[in-house]
Amino acid sequence: MLKDKNIVLGISGGIAAYKAAELTREFVKRGARVNVIMTPNAARFITPLTLQTLSCNPVYTDMFSLSGDWDIHHIALAQAADIVVIAPATYNTIGKITSGIADDLLSTTIAATKAPVLICPAMNSNMYDNPILRSNIDRLSALGYLFMDAGLGELACKTEGAGRLPDPFDIVEEVEAVLTQKNLKGHRILITAGPTREPFDPVRYISNHSSGKMGYALAVMARRRGADVTLISGPVSLPVPAGVRFVGVSSASEMRDAVIKHIKEATVIIKAAAVADYRPSAPSGSKIKKGTGQMDISLEKTPDIISEVSKIKGDRILVGFAMETEDLIKNARTKMKAKGMDLIVANELGLPGSGFQHDTNIVKIIDISGNVEELPLMDKRDVADRILDRVLKISDRESRA
Repeated sequence: MLKDKNIVLGISGGIAAYKAAELTREFVKRGARVNVIMTPNAARFITPLTLQTLSCNPVYTDMFSLSGDWDIHHIALAQAADIVVIAPATYNTIGKITSGIADDLLSTTIAATKAPVLICPAMNSNMYDNPILRSNIDRLSALGYLFMDAGLGELACKTEGAGRLPDPFDIVEEVEAVLTQKNLKGHRILITAGPTREPFDPVRYISNHSSGKMGYALAVMARRRGADVTLISGPVSLPVPAGVRFVGVSSASEMRDAVIKHIKEATVIIKAAAVADYRPSAPSGSKIKKGTGQMDISLEKTPDIISEVSKIKGDRILVGFAMETEDLIKNARTKMKAKGMDLIVANELGLPGSGFQHDTNIVKIIDISGNVEELPLMDKRDVADRILDRVLKISDRESRA
């Protein structure tokens, strides 16, 4: 999404300016062209040479110097920008923007641009809570400026509270979201992800190898495209995607209850979780001690969530997943028909780079007409985008019917 995008990164004078190096590097890694503007105070915390080396572009600090082709910097940068990101944005910088003051290159560029402006505050917690700042943020938000909430934690002044610069990776994700076409706006997408754990005593459980990466990729990409996303996830080691409503669960029963609770508000349901099919029928309330003989565990079926959903889904779009070790297409089609899905995403366990734990996947998307779209090995976020494209087509078709 960021490939060949022009990002103007404004750095104002706070201790968090050093994090702009990591932010610049991540933008460049994703294919963006980055032009950095630094206030004079920012250059006291991190050198322009560092940002110039990482961005592979000149770093701008002086409003009155001319570029090689005689463009005036604040006009040329403002016009070329696809987005302007201010990170960190200090109390002073936010105050100047609110008051319409344009007395340096950064504030003048912001005044001249028509591109989206994303402001990432970083300051002392008392400054962040100051009613003047809160009023300034409200006023700028009403004018269309975009803000990220400051992070919580220990600050440079040795106090604890809100005021940390948002994580650079979260800033990059927010930029991706801002620049993505909002063709799913108005949709409320319910996504399940990850494994479930079915305990047979307080220490041990039955589970599977699901990492949750496919479901989380779907949540990220759906949110970027403007959907209101609810993510119901089993236990995984992934960070919660920014901007989604998150519901953490452990067992299949808990996931079933969460899905039923939230289904009424959904327009699309995507069941990407690897829910255990069986659970111990009589779990022990205390740890089962190791004995000398064989231990037998009786299993019973867990709730068939997607079958239950299909009976009450109404006009909601239902997407399921199938992982198979043999007869992939046949088994996936049978599952789709039996469980009332509109689409099923099938992938075969054992293919290199596909399935559990990988950042990539190889899938086949099958619709109710039996058509099969075969996707090559690709990043799971790209797979998620292709799945959402198909969801959008179904939605558009139904809205015209």
